[in-house]
Amino acid sequence: MKVRCSQLKDITILGIETSCDETSAAVAVNGRAILSNIISSQVDLHGKFGGVVPEIASRKHVELVLPVINQALEEACVEAKDVDAVGVTYGPGLVGALLVGLSAAKGIAYVLNKPLIGVHHIEGHIAANYLENPLLEPPFICLVASGGHSHIVYVKGFKSFEIMGRTKDDAAGEAFDKIARAIGLGYPGGPLIDKTAVNGNSKAIEFPRVYFQGGSLDFSFSGLKTAVLNYLGNMKQKGEKIVIEDLCASFQQAVVDVLVKNTVEAALVREAGKIALAGGVAANSLLRRCMKEAAEKKGIEVYYPKPVLCTDNAAMIASAAFFEYKSGNTADLCLNAIPGLKLGD
Repeated sequence: MKVRCSQLKDITILGIETSCDETSAAVAVNGRAILSNIISSQVDLHGKFGGVVPEIASRKHVELVLPVINQALEEACVEAKDVDAVGVTYGPGLVGALLVGLSAAKGIAYVLNKPLIGVHHIEGHIAANYLENPLLEPPFICLVASGGHSHIVYVKGFKSFEIMGRTKDDAAGEAFDKIARAIGLGYPGGPLIDKTAVNGNSKAIEFPRVYFQGGSLDFSFSGLKTAVLNYLGNMKQKGEKIVIEDLCASFQQAVVDVLVKNTVEAALVREAGKIALAGGVAANSLLRRCMKEAAEKKGIEVYYPKPVLCTDNAAMIASAAFFEYKSGNTADLCLNAIPGLKLGD
C-alpha cells in the first residue's frame, strides 16, 4: 500500500516490543503500512498463575526474541541491512522484559550501524491508530486503556502529548483481570469478561461509577473492584446464586460508562473532533460501541485499531519510532530500560 509521506524515500523501521508478556517484532514503512507483525504470546504460560510472572516472562523473551525478529524480517521480505532504523520499547514495563528487547535492538543497531530509537510504550499504543487509519492525523483525543494504563491523552501532534486524565489506582484492564480471577474466569480477564457479558443483563446489579469534582477527568476503579468483591462475598454468605453473566455485564458497563463519559468530555473541552482508542481494553466490544454512540451524538468521529493492534505488538512500536526518526530523536547504546517511564518524559 502506498502511503502519504513527506519523506523523499520510504522509511523502513524494524520494531521490537518486549515490555510485558508478548515477544514481538515487526517491519513497518513510514509509520503507516505494516509489512510484518509477529507476536509470540505467553498468555497460556502465565494463565495458570492468574497473571504475568516477571521472571518467567523475561526468560521466555530471551528464548524467543531473535527467532521472532528473524521471522518478522523474513515475512516482510526485508534484509536486516536494509532497514533504516531499529525502534524498541524502553518503558514503561517490566524491567527484565524490557532489557531483553533493548539488548537485541542495541546489538542489531550496532552491528548494522543503524540508528537506535527508544519508544515510549504508551506512544506506541497511540500510534497503532496510524497503522489502522492511514489518513488519521493529530490533533485528537486518545483513550489509552490497558492492564497497566488508563490515560486520556490530547494528541496535539505526532510528538506532542497532554495528559488530561489518568487512573488514581487500578487501571481499567487491571480491574478486568482482578474481577475475572475472583469469579474464576481465568486470565487475561478482559476478553473473557467481554465474552461472558454478552449473555448477561448489564442492569442486573448496580455497581458504582466514580467521577471526580472540579473538572477532573481522572479515573478510579478500586472502589468498583471492592464493590464487586463485596457483592460476591455477600451473595456467598447468604447462599444465593450468583449469575456470572449478569455480574460480568454489570461490572463491564460500570467501567465503560466512566471511560466513555470522561473521554467524550475531554474531546469537548479541547474542541477535538476526533477520538481514538488504544490499548488492550480498546478491543472491548462494549467500549467501542458505547464510545461511538456517545461521540457521534456530539459530532465526534471515533477511530480504533483492529484487536491485534490493541494488545502489545511491535508494529505500533515501529510506527511510533518512525515519528521519532522524522524528528531526529535517536538514542545511543547507553539507552536503558525505565520501567516507570511517564508519558512526556
